[in-house]
Amino acid sequence: MDRTSPVPLYYQLARQLEAAIENGSLAPGSLLGNEIDLANRLGLSRPTVRQAIQSLVDKGLLVRRRGVGTQVVHSQVRRPLELSSLYDDLEAAGQRPATRVLVDRVEPAAAEVAAALGVPEGSDVRYVERLRTAHDEPMAYLRNHLPAGLLDLDAGRLEATGLYRLMRGAGITLHSARQTVGARAATAAEAALLAEEEGAPLLTMERTTFDDTGRAVEFGSHLYRASRYAFDFQLLVRP
Repeated sequence: MDRTSPVPLYYQLARQLEAAIENGSLAPGSLLGNEIDLANRLGLSRPTVRQAIQSLVDKGLLVRRRGVGTQVVHSQVRRPLELSSLYDDLEAAGQRPATRVLVDRVEPAAAEVAAALGVPEGSDVRYVERLRTAHDEPMAYLRNHLPAGLLDLDAGRLEATGLYRLMRGAGITLHSARQTVGARAATAAEAALLAEEEGAPLLTMERTTFDDTGRAVEFGSHLYRASRYAFDFQLLVRP
């Protein structure tokens, strides 16, 4: 701790703990010990330690469990803005992804869906809703529309792997996508699915994906827990 720095000590401690969680030094399930022991070990006041821990609890990186203590949940997932699947990104990050299929049906294309997929309004499209988890914790609520007949899908296959992986396995070459990222508050139903409070901030993402022939193969409208998820941008200076 740099006691000469204008940066508050609680914030310095919080950043050090967050870095240890991010680099794996503090693995999921690790216990921090009680605040008194931690304060004594670091030579800090108990309120300073409590404030640092609370800031990481608020971020979803730590959890206080009665009879257990303060425990590391896992690091926030940081996803690059590129044409990749959430399942693959979580798997690559060692986050043990799993999927629960909530809805899988054929339905008439609403105007927004028809425009995104380039099909007539009211024509049949495949609609799939999934809950994606990591380390058995909800991460994202995924809603996808696909052109009818694009893929031979069933709940078992959708729960076993990612949608993009299934597309590639069917010989579909994913080429590009049009994507919009935003944010809004969780409804009561969304909060219940994602283990958040009603009104909690959620990241939103809408994506239309195209294959190498220019055909729209997927329209996705997804919700991510802001406490557990972030999008990374790389910005280039225009010459």
